[in-house]
Amino acid sequence: MIIDIVVRPSTPRDDALTEQIERAADALLIDLFGAVTWPPPTPPQDRTESPGFVLVAELTDEVAAPIVVGFVHVLEIDGHAHLEQLSVLPSFGRRGIGRQLVTAALAEARRRGHTDVTLRTYTDVPWNAPFYASCGFVESEPDTALLRELVAIEESLGLFEHGPRVQMTATL
Repeated sequence: MIIDIVVRPSTPRDDALTEQIERAADALLIDLFGAVTWPPPTPPQDRTESPGFVLVAELTDEVAAPIVVGFVHVLEIDGHAHLEQLSVLPSFGRRGIGRQLVTAALAEARRRGHTDVTLRTYTDVPWNAPFYASCGFVESEPDTALLRELVAIEESLGLFEHGPRVQMTATL
């Protein structure tokens, strides 16, 4: 019986798990798009060494040991907070875990002094832009060097080949 999801800061023991979770979540997009190529998950060392924070969602069960089922990664660069990655194991999808992670990430960003958080995502994927809109994000324009650089990175990775992408911002 599921008792609770605990959202907590990631620790080094979670590093390999976040990579596995991102790979599993990416498989949903790969299948949806019929993508022949797709960028690999962020290596755990790169994620933990980048400025910002990673929160994990841990499933607590009365019988089994807690397991990590999702994570959110927020970059903090040049005084800006950017939700870089949100991933939940597909087998635990549609249970509110992603929403809990986004809510916790926004609260942590606010606690760290940020006034807004941006992200980039696909517009036509239900668990992308429509989901983030339901979490309080609205479409916005890349108006800083960092945000324009993220668009260029997405172009170099071929992400636009699979559909339109958009920047979204949540005001804290």
